[in-house]
Amino acid sequence: MIAREDNHRVLVTGANGQVGSVLSAALRDKHGIDNVIHTDISTPEVELGHFEFLNVIDTDSIRELIETYDIKEIYHLAAILSANGERNPRVTWNVNFTSYLNLLELSIELGIQKIFFPSTIAVFGPTTPRENTSQDVPLLPSTVYGMSKASGEYWNQYYYDQHGLDIRSIRYPGIIGHQSMPGGGTTDYAVEIFHEAINEGSYECYLGPDIRLPMIFMDDAIRATMELMSAPRDAVKLHYGYNLSGLDFTPAELASEIQKHLPDFKITYAPDGREDIAKTWPMSIDDSLARSQWKWKAKYDLEAMVSTMIHHLS
Repeated sequence: MIAREDNHRVLVTGANGQVGSVLSAALRDKHGIDNVIHTDISTPEVELGHFEFLNVIDTDSIRELIETYDIKEIYHLAAILSANGERNPRVTWNVNFTSYLNLLELSIELGIQKIFFPSTIAVFGPTTPRENTSQDVPLLPSTVYGMSKASGEYWNQYYYDQHGLDIRSIRYPGIIGHQSMPGGGTTDYAVEIFHEAINEGSYECYLGPDIRLPMIFMDDAIRATMELMSAPRDAVKLHYGYNLSGLDFTPAELASEIQKHLPDFKITYAPDGREDIAKTWPMSIDDSLARSQWKWKAKYDLEAMVSTMIHHLS
């Protein structure tokens, strides 16, 4: 259990997103509802507590929020994900990277104490060893989403080295959760499949049956984020982006596990351009540095994840 901290104002960008909506609830539990300022470019569908409209490209608005609410900590989740990002690369770059660089400058100017930057396995690319991908392999991403996040990682390390800014980052694998829908990523099938299995009894997957990708259950992803941000500063040895692993599987393996609960479920395959992206990403991740430095350990395997998803969505 992470101790509650009062009078510690936190700003969350992209709070309506798949991760943002769930992480916001955990932050409210930790800091109190009045101390978490949720922001996004649209009004949330569910109550998030204290909400403010924010376009992250608008640096003046970010400055105003930081100064108005005396923000001490920022979770910068606003981003356009991999599949959607390829439809408009310039907008994706501005939202994902330019806004973040401006935020880093504001953080130095206004005395932000700590920043969370969500990175991704999309920073890897076709030259990356795909099995048990280690922490410090060359990054050659194939999408503008991955390019923007890899660039963010470089700046994370630069601002830590040059300014001492306490930036903490995780390279999320695909995230699977029942609390919210995904927002245009290549790994979205692993959430969509549950909704279609329960509601329709079938699912047409845009990846082939044998495309293995690293994933993580939402509860584990949120716990990892909170644990990293709560870890003592001297325990966090790198600031660009920790590898994080939960589980890995193929669409066929996931479908087989779902069929143990829903025997009549059928899956078909119609691979599209998202498969080309997936083939440049790791199949499994080595997260030994996160395990050794801040004691990370996943709790959910494939069986537990599927059982929990079906329980909550049924």
